[in-house]
Amino acid sequence: QVRLQESGPGLVKASQTLSLTCTVSGGSITADYFYWNWIRQPPGKELQWMGGIADSGSTSYNPSLESRTSITRDTSKNQFTLQLNSVTPEDTAVYFCARGFRLGATWETRGQGTQVTVSS
Repeated sequence: QVRLQESGPGLVKASQTLSLTCTVSGGSITADYFYWNWIRQPPGKELQWMGGIADSGSTSYNPSLESRTSITRDTSKNQFTLQLNSVTPEDTAVYFCARGFRLGATWETRGQGTQVTVSS
């Protein structure tokens, strides 16, 4: 059974870079047909897809976040990482990593999520 676990700082200062890692166990991030997405949910708001990386390693991003977002992977560690630059308090959210059959705020399985608060 595949499992995903997010890790990273729970508190980030405004203007800094947020970096989160998703560690995957029980399945390879290079397995065919899967996409590995980052999704977030700000307090009181809907889920927002941030971006994802395909089994091939190609990346796609939400246009509204693309200028500040980078997703990379380390196949040797079976991890993929989110970097969000120039954060503001509006980036405060629960951040999830997820595996799905397509890009977007949908998943076949996801991590439990991690709270990130951006202080001003």
